[in-house]
Amino acid sequence: MLSVETLTEGSVTQQVNGRLVVETKGQGFTEITEAVSRWVFSTGILHGLLTVYCRHTSASLLIQENADPDVRQDLLTAFDRLAPRDADYIHTLEGPDDMPSHVRTMLSGVSIGIPVMEGQMVLGTWQGLFLVEHRDAPHRREIIFHLIGA
Repeated sequence: MLSVETLTEGSVTQQVNGRLVVETKGQGFTEITEAVSRWVFSTGILHGLLTVYCRHTSASLLIQENADPDVRQDLLTAFDRLAPRDADYIHTLEGPDDMPSHVRTMLSGVSIGIPVMEGQMVLGTWQGLFLVEHRDAPHRREIIFHLIGA
């Protein structure tokens, strides 16, 4: 059986853009859930769709478990197996961690769409939004938000 519920009807659609700058510490996960949640709430839009976009080719965005840090460590290990630093890459101009970073970004993506209901991102109980830095050195990463709704 399928049950469909209409949450908004006849509302005026609005669009809002925002930006978050994240200073990473090198390879690893930086949770940005709380910062993005505060921004969404501050817009006053109650129901809509949030697009989160990372403006980089060697960092990515993931929705992933935020309860057990072992999950994030295991994901980094999986990335190491999928895109090892010591593979025979042609592109080596920016160092041995650059090309594997591009592959990892290709696998995980730079854009995520998240529904917004009652002024909050609709995430599961154990889900968080993460910027994943794939380079070894610290970087300054820019995340762009676009929220459309009413």
